[in-house]
Amino acid sequence: MSLTEPRSMLDLLNGFVTQLREAGLPVSLTENLDAMEAVQHIPLEDRDAFKYALAATLVKNQAHWRSFETVFEVYFSLRGPEYALSEADGDSALDELWREMQDQSQAGDGRGGAGSLDALTPEEIAHLLMQALMNGDQALMRALAKQSVQRFAGMEPGRPVGGTYYLYRTLRNLDLDGMLEKLMQAMAERGEASSGLEQRLEREEYEHRIGEFKAEVEAEIRRRLVADRGAEAMAKTLRKPLPEDVEFMHASREEMQSLRKALQPLTRKLAARLARKRRHGRRGPLDFRNTVRHSLSYGGVPAEPKFKYPRPAKPELMVVADISGSVAAFARFTLMLVYAISNQFSKVRSFVFIDGIDEVTDYFKSTEDIAEAIHRVNTEADVVWVDGHSDYGHAFEVFWDRHGREIGPKTTVLLLGDARNNYHASQSWVVKEIRAKARHVYWLNPEPRSYWNTGDSIVGEYGAHTDGIFECRNLRQLESFVEKLA
Repeated sequence: MSLTEPRSMLDLLNGFVTQLREAGLPVSLTENLDAMEAVQHIPLEDRDAFKYALAATLVKNQAHWRSFETVFEVYFSLRGPEYALSEADGDSALDELWREMQDQSQAGDGRGGAGSLDALTPEEIAHLLMQALMNGDQALMRALAKQSVQRFAGMEPGRPVGGTYYLYRTLRNLDLDGMLEKLMQAMAERGEASSGLEQRLEREEYEHRIGEFKAEVEAEIRRRLVADRGAEAMAKTLRKPLPEDVEFMHASREEMQSLRKALQPLTRKLAARLARKRRHGRRGPLDFRNTVRHSLSYGGVPAEPKFKYPRPAKPELMVVADISGSVAAFARFTLMLVYAISNQFSKVRSFVFIDGIDEVTDYFKSTEDIAEAIHRVNTEADVVWVDGHSDYGHAFEVFWDRHGREIGPKTTVLLLGDARNNYHASQSWVVKEIRAKARHVYWLNPEPRSYWNTGDSIVGEYGAHTDGIFECRNLRQLESFVEKLA
């Protein structure tokens, strides 16, 4: 079957979209159709053009790019020969480029123009790379990336080593860390940039080109790993979780940055969704007066019954969050999300605790920068009572004594934490009393369900007095819960 046949292309893209969805990327039917339209104008022999055409129609968030790229490499490595996407012929193309450069730079020096890639030293390849970066030669950089991985990565079939190790070995041999300064020095020697602004712009351009080359090296390593170990085996190790799937309690510093970037568009989308949900609430009882009035245009026949649409009341919200240890990141992102959509609630009050408890509502009222408010929570809140180890029972007891009378039938109480109480008294009666007065009481736990009620976790004891315990390990689960909340 030829790829030019519509049926074959449709099957190919449908399978690819399915893989993207399984990896967590949101792809709609409309976007699938847009992708189908886009690739009709792209030569299939051009792998990069094909990939970027699909990305332009299927990737809506920059944070999803790495996952898209990985799914692309893995998916098309699974296809049969009829679905193969060719690349520029790496070795032969590089040989030709190398001969051309030799002909240009060494004409008349007695060495001739014929050269062999295998005979190049690491220094010569690094010099060739420097010229490619200076000239912005994309084709040469791609070819050099392939050759560099082949020469320097030391990839051994079947060896259980991750791509990061091979990337380090390749870049170390090319001395890429010192390449930027070499490029800037060469530019200064040529006298091409005299002003500070010109130098800064040139530096940024060179940094961009070096980044592109690193990406080419990573892609080549990824392709070779897939070819060696099989696409199915590599899919599990190559795919990184999307920002919305990163677990709060185990996120690296880089992943934390991705989470913060993902939070802002999420809050906008969530606020719009909740507002729309309120506008189109459930239908109320028949509005007799309005029905009769509209029936006049039908000769008095009530052809179009009118109903009263109750205006749903915005709930009051109290958030009581454990900010100790590894659950601190979970509490931080939950508070940021709640306050970003605070207009969906009539009132929001926040309390944080470890073994002591403190109200931090005013931290958010005094600034529009939620990140600044969170910083104040972490640095100024009075949450240590004795030793700074979690004591849910004492914190809940103090909360009830100070604020229990302020809970009413319009109040939804949100309890955040892993309920690991260091074997202190639970004082679960407080949660029971809160539930008797409040509209709803929910518990959000950032631990996997399999960890609940193990060791010093007593989440089940508290959960018996709530309207439900919800696993909230990542932004996707948190988003799903907040939709139910408002």
